[in-house]
Amino acid sequence: MDVLGILIPVSLFLGLVGLGIFFWMLKRGQFDDPEGDAHRILREDYDDHPKS
Repeated sequence: MDVLGILIPVSLFLGLVGLGIFFWMLKRGQFDDPEGDAHRILREDYDDHPKS
């Protein structure tokens, strides 16, 4: 039972960190166009090795 005193706060902390990262990614626009890449790769002019 002493282990639960450690595991519960650690799991809550990790959950809050994950939630914070998720909201940070939402704010940066990471999930704005989830279908765009799926459709873009099917186009004829798609180049997966662009010249630098």
